[in-house]
Amino acid sequence: MSVNSKSANSHGFASVADVGPKTRRRRPSQPGVGGAGPSPGDLVALTVPPGPCWPELVGRIWDAGAALLPVDHRMTGPEIADLLRRARPTLVVDGEGWHRQQGGVPVEPGVSLVIATSGTSATPRLVELPCSAVSAAVTASLAVLAPEAGDRWLACLPPAHIGGLLVLARALLSGSEVVVHQRFDPTAVAGAADGHTHISLVTTTLGRLLDAGADLAGFRSILVGGAGMPDALRERAAQAGGRCIATYGQTQSCGGVVYDGIALPGVGMRITGSGEIELAGPTLMRGYRGDAAASSAAFSDDGWLRTGDAGSIDRSGRLRVIGRLDDAIISGGEKIWPREVEAVLRTHPLVAEVAVVGRADPRWGARVVAVVVPADPARPPALGELRDLCATRIARHKAPRELVLVARLPRTALGKVRRAELST
Repeated sequence: MSVNSKSANSHGFASVADVGPKTRRRRPSQPGVGGAGPSPGDLVALTVPPGPCWPELVGRIWDAGAALLPVDHRMTGPEIADLLRRARPTLVVDGEGWHRQQGGVPVEPGVSLVIATSGTSATPRLVELPCSAVSAAVTASLAVLAPEAGDRWLACLPPAHIGGLLVLARALLSGSEVVVHQRFDPTAVAGAADGHTHISLVTTTLGRLLDAGADLAGFRSILVGGAGMPDALRERAAQAGGRCIATYGQTQSCGGVVYDGIALPGVGMRITGSGEIELAGPTLMRGYRGDAAASSAAFSDDGWLRTGDAGSIDRSGRLRVIGRLDDAIISGGEKIWPREVEAVLRTHPLVAEVAVVGRADPRWGARVVAVVVPADPARPPALGELRDLCATRIARHKAPRELVLVARLPRTALGKVRRAELST
């Protein structure tokens, strides 16, 4: 895919109308035919499943000066209806064409993307990102990744989430080719590894790719977001030839803006007195669509984004994410961070996956609970073993007081654990 950098639309993006022959092989069929296309100010809900048509459809929307609302095709009918009711798009694109919507509300000038948050513990909010934020996020990312002629991105994350959508944005705005998979299939991704230079994954998909025996040496960079990357997973990836970059960010910051703990160019980060990570810079959202109160509350008085994450910054300027502020467990008056306990429990050979949560306790206020997926269901770890392990690495009051064995952990599409489902 090539980009005519001399042609700009009302959003300020370089034109993506000049599409090279490799992506022209699979043109969007019906979605590009029926009904009138987008106009400046439109909010276009893209509901077709991910596939070869997505780069050209996204490019057409942005070239027209319209804003994109990517819709997760895996949602149920009622879920999609609720999303469209709240977002109020002016156009909907499905397998039959472009459909003008009665009662749709245009976006504010400059908004190019409206995208839902991951919604791990609440109804997903609709984040409005201006063109300047998307451009800044792409530019900062590419400054670190150092694109080269012939680069080819593999898009296998859901494009209805910011991590997946940014793969398309990087390719479209840099003139690189992008191949879009309908879903993550470890066998298909492993088979395509040699033909692509960049890929974005989350920790769960990276783990599945390694389990499939993938050779990752063909990728020049593997961006890994969604949740903190355990050291053991990074080591496994390195042994398979993978050059992984752990990213940190949110939908509200236009995706990952901190790479391996270091802020991207133009991005500011600080820790407040309460230990919260705050971000600043040109990649930040405009606000939440249709929710002025939440938009105001998302920023500090001096315009920094309140992430809701706890962390620290060391003397070299490297960020360490401790966890969500509201995930902290207060047990017996002591604050316990789940990530710290999980990092220890994950080293036990009988533990495949683990999530640590707090549950109400009449004596302690909350007790630490380890929810474990055993490596071998026939031989699960015992609570005493896990407590003994913790005693060698962290303060004993942080050790779990209860063990729950499960077949799998509830996760979002981006691999984040739905902790609220485990806390009761």
